[in-house]
Amino acid sequence: MTPARESVAAFDAVVIGAGAAGLFCAAVAGQRGLRVLLLDHSERVAEKIRISGGGRCNFTNRLLDPRSPQQHFVGANPAFARSALARYTPQHFIALVERHGIAYHEKHKGQLFCDRSAEDIIAMLLAECAAGGVARWQPCSVKNIEFLAERRREMGEYRYQLQSTRGSIQTHSVVVATGGLSVPKIGASDFGWRVAQQFGLRTVEPRPGLVPLSFDPEAWAPWAELAGLSLPVEISTGQGRARQRFEEDLLFTHRGLSGPAVLQISSYWQPGTPISIDLAPGVDLPRLLLEAKTRSKKRIANELAASVPARLADTWVARDPAWQRPIAEASDRALRSLGEALKHWELTPTGTEGWRKAEVTLGGVDTRDLSQQTLESRQPGLYFIGEAVDIAGWLGGYNLQWAWASAHACASALEPI
Repeated sequence: MTPARESVAAFDAVVIGAGAAGLFCAAVAGQRGLRVLLLDHSERVAEKIRISGGGRCNFTNRLLDPRSPQQHFVGANPAFARSALARYTPQHFIALVERHGIAYHEKHKGQLFCDRSAEDIIAMLLAECAAGGVARWQPCSVKNIEFLAERRREMGEYRYQLQSTRGSIQTHSVVVATGGLSVPKIGASDFGWRVAQQFGLRTVEPRPGLVPLSFDPEAWAPWAELAGLSLPVEISTGQGRARQRFEEDLLFTHRGLSGPAVLQISSYWQPGTPISIDLAPGVDLPRLLLEAKTRSKKRIANELAASVPARLADTWVARDPAWQRPIAEASDRALRSLGEALKHWELTPTGTEGWRKAEVTLGGVDTRDLSQQTLESRQPGLYFIGEAVDIAGWLGGYNLQWAWASAHACASALEPI
């Protein structure tokens, strides 16, 4: 007897990765009439959406300017994102959210959050996939991707054959939307890099982004007691035109620094280089301390506590005997030195908290090997979207907007058999 041939499922497009970018790409392509399969190695979809924004999903940012992506995005070539971001803007996604009746609010600096839960965004994306007739296989892992260029006549017009844990699949296009390496506890993997390398595409070495910074334990010991303390700061790193600066809240931790200010600057910080922190932005501390000397009998730490948190003031003045006295007895030089030290606190991290605490992956598939308009790679019919690409956004909804925009650009370009 002739052995039965293995049944093969056939689709116009297979989207690998059921996160933000993958769900949206599958939904848009399906609603364009394509036969789409969405698969993921995890049982649940969109785990990163589920935990984003403290469980309320910071789904976009009103302030994003698609004409200048370098303002809010990081990568070897942030301008690569301009085309996709200009064609699918925050306003487009907001309209989708409103069409599904999801209540939302603006927190600050253009950041939009669900009023209720991130689950509302996930339910919306699943509903959009259902409206497009998207087939979904979960859990399902891809074991092999084969390009059928030389076998197209034998196999039909399909360009790729995939071997998965649920069987063989033929497809015209493959979309890799597997994210990056951040938050490994929810199933992050290097699948996207491996696929890119299989087909000879260039990649940019991945590293953690939007991540807390750590310091040598012995050197950090005086500051570790401030763990849990938060305050607004101005933080910067780099030199000249490469210098980056943010005004956000900083959080002291047992091992170093976190909070929005530090997460933002971490994407620009280079190992071995310092960061500079103004602990009292908008305040002329040297002048205020000198003025206080002429009228106050308080200790320096008490006067300082009018401009920075008392715990920070106490810890800071403990570093120098010249600051541990009534302000009226301090020298002008000592007061100026104290004020300047707080305004220009320069310190060099020893590293970051790594992938475990990172919110995004820097690096990915090199944009030189991708189309700005479609996200198709130099390998015909192979696309990369979202965090798999060497484009990463600031904290505040920018990464999810890149997921929506890159997914939409890709889905709009996919073709049926």
